[in-house]
Amino acid sequence: MKKVWIVGASGRVGSALLKQLDCLKYEIMVTDATEVDVTNREDVNSYMKISRPDVVINCAGLTDLDACEADPDAAYRVNAIGPRNLAMACDRIECKLIQLSTDDIFAQNEDGHPYNEFEQANPRSVYGRSKYAGERMVTALSTRFVIIRSSWIYGTRVDFISKVCNAVKTQTPLEVPINQYAVPTSAKELARVVAYFIDHDLYGVYHAVCQGSCSRYEFAKEILKDIGKEVELIPVNTTDEARPLYSVLDNMMLRLDGLHQPAEWKAALAEYLSETGGNE
Repeated sequence: MKKVWIVGASGRVGSALLKQLDCLKYEIMVTDATEVDVTNREDVNSYMKISRPDVVINCAGLTDLDACEADPDAAYRVNAIGPRNLAMACDRIECKLIQLSTDDIFAQNEDGHPYNEFEQANPRSVYGRSKYAGERMVTALSTRFVIIRSSWIYGTRVDFISKVCNAVKTQTPLEVPINQYAVPTSAKELARVVAYFIDHDLYGVYHAVCQGSCSRYEFAKEILKDIGKEVELIPVNTTDEARPLYSVLDNMMLRLDGLHQPAEWKAALAEYLSETGGNE
């Protein structure tokens, strides 16, 4: 039975993984920042020495863009130093590391084509730069790694869907960018991809997003359509330089390796909302 350590298990992807993974097939170990501080090398080494996992899935991260801009040290501590500590500890015991990353490592390209895994990163925000620094730590210090980038993840706790649903409840008009494009991705769909890499000897950088793409405004309209509710959506052009205007990812590596592709984004959204009503 493989031992799988999920770091940051209380987050959106970590929670989805716990639902996706068969506890009869794996010995699953879960921690959050209060139990193992990934920014503390001794904490990581001590836990790794005691538990000796076969696979580590790093879902931990400081993802609040505004918080990252306000405190770059905190962003790099969690998003870069944490992966460094895990990569070194994993390499020491020949353990596989699955590192989750983001579309925010890319900024808008000139011709508006989806980014594949072979294109050069060009992050514009502290969050994006810190996550890319974490990727480079992993590639430099670990020999058995998978980096999985995704975008606009929803599934549990506070996310864009909950923001729209809260606006519906209070009937508060909501400003939504019409010039910001990426791919809404269900945490459940992402978890299926992550789970595949536990048991298969594939390594490298992969994009894992639902199929298709849309603007934030189109995303909000689809949410309202699926829940059968209305609220005023105010289309705006965002001028927030910390957030990429176009960060659509292409799952080229999944395609080249003949692996399962996540569902089309509207289908995945409809499934999630039919199961939860957006209230999970």
